[in-house]
Amino acid sequence: MTSPHDEPATLTERELAIIEFEATWFLLDEDRHDAIRARFGVPVDEYNLELNRVIDHPAALHTQPLVVRRLRRNRERRRRALIDGTAAGEQA
Repeated sequence: MTSPHDEPATLTERELAIIEFEATWFLLDEDRHDAIRARFGVPVDEYNLELNRVIDHPAALHTQPLVVRRLRRNRERRRRALIDGTAAGEQA
């Protein structure tokens, strides 16, 4: 068992690449989904699951705090929209 004073585990190269991609994908001249499939070799749904695991990793916040906080905020907004029913096009 780890103590609270232990350093967080480090991220893998793939996890670091995912965070870096999320920081820069909008600068690319290609569609985000196409870039995900080409760069990571997985369907977008699978990538999103992996992304959510990465941004919950303690070391992710230390690596790219602004990017990780933005991704967490966006995820929380989407979750709230689903709960409120606004994601289905309903108006509150």
